[in-house]
Amino acid sequence: MEKIKMRVPLVEMDGDEMTRILWQMVKDELILPFVELKTEYYDLGLTVRDETRDQITHDAGNAIKKYGVGVKCATITPNNQRMSEYNLHEMWKSPNGTIRAILDGTVFRAPILVDSIKPVVKNWKRPITIARHAYGDVYKGTEYRVKGKGKAELLFTGENGETFRETVYDFECPGVLQSVFNKDTSINSFAHACFKYALSTNQDLWFSTKDTISKIYDQTFKVLFDEIYEADYKAKFEEAGIEYFYTLIDDAVARVIRSEGGFIWACKNYDGDVMSDMVSTAFGSLAMMTSVLCSPDGNFEYEAAHGTVTRHYYKYLEGEETSTNPMATIYAWSGALKKRGELDDIPELVSFGEKIEKACIATLDDGIMTKDLVGLVEGKKARAVNTTEFIAQIRSRLEAML
Repeated sequence: MEKIKMRVPLVEMDGDEMTRILWQMVKDELILPFVELKTEYYDLGLTVRDETRDQITHDAGNAIKKYGVGVKCATITPNNQRMSEYNLHEMWKSPNGTIRAILDGTVFRAPILVDSIKPVVKNWKRPITIARHAYGDVYKGTEYRVKGKGKAELLFTGENGETFRETVYDFECPGVLQSVFNKDTSINSFAHACFKYALSTNQDLWFSTKDTISKIYDQTFKVLFDEIYEADYKAKFEEAGIEYFYTLIDDAVARVIRSEGGFIWACKNYDGDVMSDMVSTAFGSLAMMTSVLCSPDGNFEYEAAHGTVTRHYYKYLEGEETSTNPMATIYAWSGALKKRGELDDIPELVSFGEKIEKACIATLDDGIMTKDLVGLVEGKKARAVNTTEFIAQIRSRLEAML
């Protein structure tokens, strides 16, 4: 077949460790043979981020604003161990957090469902979509290691000269400090994105924080959501027959576990990070989770929701065979290609992205899968294969569809 042509490039952001290996395999086997791929490439591997003092991450985020669609591989967010391992100049912040801040978007994560893999929570019958605020909180926090006695204070100086000053804690011993922040403009964008997504997918929207403890920070989220809902969306929700409600996050967790699914659960940034892992694992695997960042001005970034699969990468470096699940990476590419085709009016590209996903599901339905899924299958015999064979099986089904 003639390769599908693209007119506008995707912003391609490469990553780290085993997912970087998967990234190239997916491109070589499932995309490049069928698509005349156009990308603006950014290497967000940790060594390159360190060499450029993280400028390349900012450049990639701004490129998404230019071209409208990006696709990102999983990347390392360094800790003390990584500082030593990679001899870094600085403990660089999360690339995902940096890009989300540039785009001011909301991350929507939903599980990839397969009939033969039943959720651990037996009453879950429909997907649960996590809407994760994509700005501020611990990802943009300022931290300090307190080395001894001293007073920690929170100080704000307004443009008009007014100040707020309050003691955080009088340290009598070493400890730690962290400050976090958020902005009304970003919270408002988050709220609008959640309400619009709920309407577009005809799903109930749940929102949770801990405003009983965080009586200003978290309560601001609650108040702004309530105001925007009443002013702009209440009538639309009632007409659509869907519901919006707010509850404390601990109550939300209990409600989610007892539910049948089929709704959007909106969470603050860190809450969404944790809860999306819980939901994806309960539905099957961290590698079976789609993730798309949607910005208020219509830009999209598709990514794998899991980490860089370090343990498998070390095995790979030793020449050992691995059975790493590439599903989330494949769906990042298929999602980005479908969105590029939709924005550029290339129906063949949209159809190709859909067929990649159908080929993936068909492979799993035939009982061929990576090791992480085999133990979860019910009602049929499953066969564990390595990553190379799994992708080859997907390719054979994709070729048949094309």
